[in-house]
Amino acid sequence: MSKKRKDSSINARIVCALVASMVSIGVVAAPSHAKAPAPRPTLVVGIFVEGLTAEYVDLLRSNFGEDGFNRLLEQGVTVRNVDYGPGIDATAATAMLVSGAAPAVNGVPSASAWDMTTKREYPVLLDPSLAGSYTEQQLTPSPLLVSTLSDEVRISDGGLGQVHAIATDPQLAILMAGHAGNSCYWISDVTGKWTSSRHFRETPLPISRRNVGLTLNSRLDTMAWEPAVQLDRYPDLPEYKKLYPFRHTFPSRDTNRLKMFKASAMGNREVAQTAAEYISSLKLGSRGVTDMISVGADVTPYLYGREADNRIETMDAYIRLDRDIASIVKAVENGPGMANTLLFVAGTPAPSGGKRDEERWNIPTGQFSPRKAVSLLNMYLMALHGNGEWVSGYHNGFFYLNRALIKERDMSDTDIRRESAEFLARMSGVSDVYTIDDILARRAGDNPSALQRNISPNHAGDLLVMVNPGWEVTDGEEYSVQGETQTQLPVVRWQASTSPVYILSPQIDATEIVERIDARAIAPTVARILRIRSPNAASLPAVNL
Repeated sequence: MSKKRKDSSINARIVCALVASMVSIGVVAAPSHAKAPAPRPTLVVGIFVEGLTAEYVDLLRSNFGEDGFNRLLEQGVTVRNVDYGPGIDATAATAMLVSGAAPAVNGVPSASAWDMTTKREYPVLLDPSLAGSYTEQQLTPSPLLVSTLSDEVRISDGGLGQVHAIATDPQLAILMAGHAGNSCYWISDVTGKWTSSRHFRETPLPISRRNVGLTLNSRLDTMAWEPAVQLDRYPDLPEYKKLYPFRHTFPSRDTNRLKMFKASAMGNREVAQTAAEYISSLKLGSRGVTDMISVGADVTPYLYGREADNRIETMDAYIRLDRDIASIVKAVENGPGMANTLLFVAGTPAPSGGKRDEERWNIPTGQFSPRKAVSLLNMYLMALHGNGEWVSGYHNGFFYLNRALIKERDMSDTDIRRESAEFLARMSGVSDVYTIDDILARRAGDNPSALQRNISPNHAGDLLVMVNPGWEVTDGEEYSVQGETQTQLPVVRWQASTSPVYILSPQIDATEIVERIDARAIAPTVARILRIRSPNAASLPAVNL
């Protein structure tokens, strides 16, 4: 009996020890009362600005109001140096921002592409099933090979959220709307009306109103772009520029007046006013799901003036853009409120070319003619390999060889490209030539990996030619200056440039990030704030905010 009593005592002590241990473990492991996550934003406002630079924003802060750039700078996250890599225009940069992927993956390397069969340039977002002539309605997001931030916003709420995009440029609007957008509109170069692609089915009420009772053509004759502030408030201007204020009009006799308007600060205002109407009339952000509206703007140098020095127009465009942003913020405040909104403003690179400096400055220059270069290269290859059209054409820095003829003659593409590169490199005005073989193998340029990422193999030519800085590339596009048709010859400028991104959301604290951030990280960063998936080709993690 005593042995049984002893065993029972031992067992009791063991049980007590186990219970005590479990209690202590429970006390240690008991979760603290974690702070509940902030509500997800019900409205996303994305503003994509071609040509935006942090330097100009800093320079003009004293001219800005409280609810535009100053609010973004004081209350939001400033990413000063977003790096897109080399050879990127605004269209490709926008595709990179919305998809989180480079052109080699997303399929959008530039605004236009080259058809080797028809030997014609075409918009990169033209419906692949179409050939020959096209209309703006035939543009589609299909050539964008991956999902976008706006797609993921719609998917996250099972299609209940609305996604809209508006801009003056059709391809920018389509990229912002993505594949799943409800509507996508831009201002037509032909009619001046708001126009859409056949891909998008909805016509919001603000568009119907403006296309019927408030048409742009009925108002354009009375519009003029003039300085928004006194001339002495524009910093860093030479004295002579302060004597005569600029004034740009859009008269009906000028066939290019719609293009002129769209390139001006007045075009940005038209888009911003329409965006504000979207937010109020469609009750965006006030419906219990997350909606998104994307807006396109442009502060690139204005090419339709008489002078090469257009700094004052550029600064004025920034001042007016600040007011446009403030007008959108006001519409948000009157709707869902900024406490329920994620607002971001993203800059994309300006065109690398511009007007040539006046001859009195003696800046070294010259002219590189792609047509002459194509002809000379073709003659050289005929001398080596016999008669034939060995060169198909030139587009956006690339020379395209006749691959069908090379195959027919049973020759090596690589050898022909090498011979062509050696010949082109000896031409006046050419500083370097890269074959597509070297680009894809990451053996070309100062940043080979970035150059390879920014090339779409489906669109690239055989040889990429780098023209000397300061030289004009001839065979340019026509444009109008106060009723006179002139030819714009892009001047080559090699300038390393980055663009800023400003993010304002109640979920994040104000800070400034000065180190370079890969542009592919922006979409995942916005997606993390929204607590949704990143676009399906986003390969980089979100920025830690």
